[in-house]
Amino acid sequence: MQLSIDLTGRDVLVTGSDHAARQAVRRYGAAGAVVYRLSTPQGAAHDGPLPEHPFLVAAVDDGQPGWETLLDRCRTAGIPVVAEPSAGPAGQVTLVGGGPGTTELLTVAAVKALRDADVVYYDRLAPYQELPSLSSAELVDVGKRPGHHPVSQGDIQKLMVQSALAGNNVVRLKGGDPYVFGRGGEEVAACVAAKVPVRVISGVTSAISVPAAAGIPVTHRDVSHMFTVVSGHAPLTEKEHTHLAGLGGTIVVLMGIGTLHQLAAGLRKAGMRADMPMAVVERGYRPGQRTTISELGTIVTAAAGCTNPAVLVIGEVVRVAEANRGHAEAAADLDRLAASLLGA
Repeated sequence: MQLSIDLTGRDVLVTGSDHAARQAVRRYGAAGAVVYRLSTPQGAAHDGPLPEHPFLVAAVDDGQPGWETLLDRCRTAGIPVVAEPSAGPAGQVTLVGGGPGTTELLTVAAVKALRDADVVYYDRLAPYQELPSLSSAELVDVGKRPGHHPVSQGDIQKLMVQSALAGNNVVRLKGGDPYVFGRGGEEVAACVAAKVPVRVISGVTSAISVPAAAGIPVTHRDVSHMFTVVSGHAPLTEKEHTHLAGLGGTIVVLMGIGTLHQLAAGLRKAGMRADMPMAVVERGYRPGQRTTISELGTIVTAAAGCTNPAVLVIGEVVRVAEANRGHAEAAADLDRLAASLLGA
């Protein structure tokens, strides 16, 4: 996590072993400090000249004995001492689910992994705008857009593995969850093949959270007791349309604007009724979030101006959201009427 204080030109002494202190050194350097190093309690001669009276001492918890005596002398001399955590482990990869694009829905584990990273490879659907405040790591954009893949999936995997083998703590930050259409399984397999330690931190999937942002529950008592999540990147087969139409419940389609026409036509051909409620939720949790509600038979026309990233929701739960919205608006009208009467 980056420092919010401006230390431009200030002398800062960072104590702790090189491995443990590497991220603290980066953070204080990014804040403008002139960083000096002391890697062992008795290592002044080895580490080079040190400032006589630094602005502050950043004490990294590296597990070595002997630091407390030195730090006590600094405090006695009136030099502030700030405790810093040890850097994260090197030579590993962590796949992190970034949720639907807002830092408010990052998990605690995700925030910690970003804080401890040396390199972060991120996608455009991850909450990348806030990354500079969450991590002092090198930030590398490997995002792909439909029809535009500046860095192929294979190259992303090579970059991750090579960086980890070079001794970095690597984070691969994705939108949603790594294992929900995130190609996380492929990336784990690449790490395993290269004998690179790898772990996965689940994220809040947009399949549930984006409909929720529009007030749509994917399940609802006496309405839908199941939901199916489908990728919208490629058109479905006739057999898949038939299975979806006959299964019932709620259908959630991720990134489905490009195949919306085929989806609507395929489901109608498979027997789904034309008046089945349908919603398109664009840019969930982001500026410009918008929900378009229509029916299966008219959704292609209603959503003509919609663009990805978007989540499609098909099912009676869309009516539940409309009913709840109507109740909320009616309650708001009553509140406004009561306020005006009290004012009178």
